[in-house]
Amino acid sequence: MTRRFRWNKSARLALAGMVVSALAPACATAQEIPDPPQLEFAFEVRAEVADPVVVGELPIGTRRIVDILGGTFEGPDIRGAVVPGGADWQLIQEDGFSNLDARYTLRTDAGDLIYVTNAGIRHAAPEVMQRLNAGEEVDQSEIYFRAVPRFETGAPELEWLMRSVFVATGERYPNGVIIRFWRLH
Repeated sequence: MTRRFRWNKSARLALAGMVVSALAPACATAQEIPDPPQLEFAFEVRAEVADPVVVGELPIGTRRIVDILGGTFEGPDIRGAVVPGGADWQLIQEDGFSNLDARYTLRTDAGDLIYVTNAGIRHAAPEVMQRLNAGEEVDQSEIYFRAVPRFETGAPELEWLMRSVFVATGERYPNGVIIRFWRLH
């Protein structure tokens, strides 16, 4: 005959006290804020872009496509040209908030290709976004333009692009875009 142990109130309280005591040091350190990761500048893209093609008004916003015509890129360890033929597929909400999906290719001076996908957002006060989307020059400090890029390349010496997380900041001008890429450490 097997006897079953019954947890009475004092046994349950004792067990709960042991669990809390064991977890207390872990909880104390979990509340300390660690140092943030560091960012390292990787490179800057200066792309020439065409006038937007407006696909139309959709229930979720205005769909636009902005063709990428070319440009250059340069950083401490990398440089080259933006290959013509990419585009930025944009979905612009009524207040000007923009979801961006840019896809293009870079060619290094050594001839290696890098496929870039930037998923980002851009927003500002509605009147600033209206002027920007109309092709006017605006003060870039008034605009929040950020992206999370991903890179693909077959070049072994550029593998670091695929093995790190990057963030990007952007500036939009009437006929061009400047994107700065930062590697997260």
